[in-house]
Amino acid sequence: QVQLVESGGGSVQGGGSLRLSCAASTDTFRRSYCMAWFRQGPGQEREGIATIYTGGGATYYADSVKGRFTISQDKPKDTMYLQMSNLNPEDTAIYYCAAKRAMYYSGCGVGVGDYQSWGQGTQVTVSS
Repeated sequence: QVQLVESGGGSVQGGGSLRLSCAASTDTFRRSYCMAWFRQGPGQEREGIATIYTGGGATYYADSVKGRFTISQDKPKDTMYLQMSNLNPEDTAIYYCAAKRAMYYSGCGVGVGDYQSWGQGTQVTVSS
């Protein structure tokens, strides 16, 4: 399994920005993986919000974050990022990064059960 460590969470006022990082095991990004960001708000189910395919960089965004969040990867650093802008209180959640092996790309999907590796999560709190 891939080891994943998130960082970059914190507290911000509405309209602000944060960048989350997800550091993966060495050479993860040399292989073909679907990498994803999920979040889980208070009393809510875990929601997949963005994915990126390490093999070609294809991305996906949930409607709830499209146009405000940007997922990216830095292959030499084996790190994935989530740039979050125009944050609002509804974005308050624990944010998790996740990975699943994908030999070829046919859409990564955001099924929680499909991802084998998970980080410990990082808290994002947005105040109004």
